[in-house]
Amino acid sequence: MKLQISDAAVKWFEDEMNVGPDQSAAIRFYGKLYGRTKVHHGFSIALARELQPHNFGVKVEKDGVIFYIEEDDLWFFKGYDLDVDYDPEKDPDNVQYEWTENGEL
Repeated sequence: MKLQISDAAVKWFEDEMNVGPDQSAAIRFYGKLYGRTKVHHGFSIALARELQPHNFGVKVEKDGVIFYIEEDDLWFFKGYDLDVDYDPEKDPDNVQYEWTENGEL
């Protein structure tokens, strides 16, 4: 599973969630009950600003910010890669998620 964060998304997280190289916080992605994604019914993607991240299943560091998925949450992403982007024309308030099948079973 690959996790990719665009430069625009990093900037959005820095501005909206107070993360950055001078902060000790990280951004965690996980699945939550209720809602839907393009690939899940009954679950949606959630994110949280974590002060003490641990149990990395997937970890990406970009511009001094850590983005990750905990090992226990990998089930939600199984078979897919996740790209996180920000486009204010699509949604000025939130990042967007793109799911790509990766062939993992």
